[in-house]
Amino acid sequence: MGEPSGHAGNGHRVNGRSGNTITLRRHELAAFLRSRRARVTPEDVGLPGGSRRRTAGLRREEVAQLAGVGVTWYTWLEQGRPIRASVQVLEAVARTLRLDTTERQHLFQLAEVPDMAPPDHAGSHLGPQVQVILDGLNPMPAFVVTERFDILAWNAAHSVLFPRTAQVAPAARNTLLYCFSRAECCNVIENREDQRAAMVAQLRAAYGHHVGDPAWTAFIRRLEAASPEFAAMWATQDVAHPPYYRKVFRHPLYPRLAMTSTSFAVQTAPGTRMVVYTPDDEVTRAAMERLVADPVEHHFACWPEHQARARELLTT
Repeated sequence: MGEPSGHAGNGHRVNGRSGNTITLRRHELAAFLRSRRARVTPEDVGLPGGSRRRTAGLRREEVAQLAGVGVTWYTWLEQGRPIRASVQVLEAVARTLRLDTTERQHLFQLAEVPDMAPPDHAGSHLGPQVQVILDGLNPMPAFVVTERFDILAWNAAHSVLFPRTAQVAPAARNTLLYCFSRAECCNVIENREDQRAAMVAQLRAAYGHHVGDPAWTAFIRRLEAASPEFAAMWATQDVAHPPYYRKVFRHPLYPRLAMTSTSFAVQTAPGTRMVVYTPDDEVTRAAMERLVADPVEHHFACWPEHQARARELLTT
């Protein structure tokens, strides 16, 4: 369930952090739990109420009983005592306190426990206004991705460069999967070697917040199995954050489309960002305007060969 951990007094350092930082985090955790407990009424969880109750919401012993944990242990947790909590115990506390997804994540962060639950599909948290903004950015390609490069939403200009995004399963809509599994002959990114290294470094930096998350672990193992190049880049331990990037794209009608990539955080969906490609020159801008105005799917010369190969695999 949980056990006391070593105490860090003021000025001491534990795992590279000061005792003051640890103490502040525990105080935040204690205050958060008390506020969530006060919000849940006995009637919400099937317990009798009554006018004699002196506590707003549930009592500590009621939370402990409903969560299946010891009263002393939960009291210590809510008092900010230096105890350790397991994933299972925090899951039970979160259910008892009726925490939503954001509150549950906040609880795990304050308790410094890796959240092992697969994350909700972040696309469900994108409001309709985000798509309106994406559409308004045409003819500049724009899309929304998670820290793991899962593509959640995109505009028509993005579909010009990546025309089959809507046709693949949501789980396969991932920029890294595209870059490392797409055949070189029809990969639309011209300067892909530099871009791949930068993207893997961004993934490594984001992974620091998700160590132990089975969904992240499975995704990384999938990429390592699919691409020795990814495995080699991942092993370098390089980290980076999304800065400005110059990207050169290819299109069957236009061999060179030079753009600059800029990322913006989407505050309504934590852990996501909007990526916008701005044309570097008038030639690229004019080409994108024409392609968006006439959304016909064009193919590279290798398309018939790929289609024939796909049909062959289906019949063998």
